[in-house]
Amino acid sequence: MRFRNLCIYRLPADSNIDAGKLEKLLAARPLQPCGGFEMESHGWVRPQPESGFLYALNRHWLCALGSAQKILPASVVRQIAAERADELAAKQGHPVGRKQMREIKARVLDELLPRALTRRQTTSAWIDPAGRWFVVDTAAEARAERLLETLRKAGHDVTARRLDTLSSPAAAMTGWLANGEVPGEFTLDQDLELMSGEGNKAIVRYVRHGLDGKDIRAHIASGKVATRVGMTWKDRISFVLTERLQIKRVAFVNILDHEPAQDAENEQERFDLDFALMTGEFASFLADLVKLLGGEKPLAA
Repeated sequence: MRFRNLCIYRLPADSNIDAGKLEKLLAARPLQPCGGFEMESHGWVRPQPESGFLYALNRHWLCALGSAQKILPASVVRQIAAERADELAAKQGHPVGRKQMREIKARVLDELLPRALTRRQTTSAWIDPAGRWFVVDTAAEARAERLLETLRKAGHDVTARRLDTLSSPAAAMTGWLANGEVPGEFTLDQDLELMSGEGNKAIVRYVRHGLDGKDIRAHIASGKVATRVGMTWKDRISFVLTERLQIKRVAFVNILDHEPAQDAENEQERFDLDFALMTGEFASFLADLVKLLGGEKPLAA
């Protein structure tokens, strides 16, 4: 298992998360099926079939928030409600009013919900108490915030805050492109998004294109700033950095000629080895990324 998108939070320096307590809190709020008239439900699921609700390995933890959502297209509700409205209009001799239409839609929704199909999704989070990382595997910030909020509702006083660096990613990325290189252990790849700072918000995108050309520097000279840049760290992890300090499209490259997970005797051992590899690489990668962006911004007094 490997995360593909990173929404990054920092735990406070005085954080004292207890694994045993956290396991009990998660286990007390497992994912439940949607009720007959519920559109969605959220709760914790086991990261591995044989694990507890908090999977722990080498002082790194993994938890997973499950979501169940009824699939009921609005177009279907509107269609059936319109048919019912036509029948009622014919009976009463005049078109249905707005209040009647709202009541019809409400009744249709109540009838269809118990029969609707349910879609399940899982959002995972990696917790590194020693390194103070709390990282959610999602490209959608709303899903990351939902996971944290569900953890708070479970009774855990999570004070994790979004990673904030002294250099803004947009300014830093624009500077790297203007110079044609990235300092330290990072290199530029071939994906880029530039946005105009003017009112029209014109966007220029490059895909599988060299980022050292005169055309890119011309865009920057005209006032455009980088909002997404493809990069590689130590020839080991490729990713896309965004202006909101999200890490997207993470891929492990050239880490090992022969990954240890291939020698695993069973699925659990393979999962353990893969998780250990991922968390070890991420801990070093994120530390280097923070340095690249000037260090963490101190908390306001």
